[in-house]
Amino acid sequence: MQRYEYKVIPAPKRGEKLRGVKTTEDRFAQTLTQLMNSLGAEGWEYLRADTLPCDERAGLTGTKTTYQNMLVFRRTLAETAVAELPPAFSTLRATPEPELPTLKLGAAHVAAGPAPALGPAKSDLGKSDLAKSGPARPDPAKSDIAAE
Repeated sequence: MQRYEYKVIPAPKRGEKLRGVKTTEDRFAQTLTQLMNSLGAEGWEYLRADTLPCDERAGLTGTKTTYQNMLVFRRTLAETAVAELPPAFSTLRATPEPELPTLKLGAAHVAAGPAPALGPAKSDLGKSDLAKSGPARPDPAKSDIAAE
């Protein structure tokens, strides 16, 4: 069974200026011919041209769909490269995982006494202690600067 590798490149959008080629169609055809001949010299066989949708950003949150013309080429893989390929998807089988030993946890260690306090709040302050400590922010009406 022959295996192939593929190469997809964007089709040229305009023809290059060449000596002796005057019309747009001839320039485009000559550019495409040069591209295909250069890839053919590397062993790539032209397969087809595809027009594929591509979502692009438009503004901050919008998107727009544009269509890209792509040229698809293929070439056969060498026998050494075929041997290095991973197995085909249909031949892959799920392997059962080995059974791991069940871990047993010991009893939880609980320290005696109250839990340590976290943060600046203290549990022994009551509402009466808060009233004695005064407001959290200074009152601008009672400050020395406002009195002057």
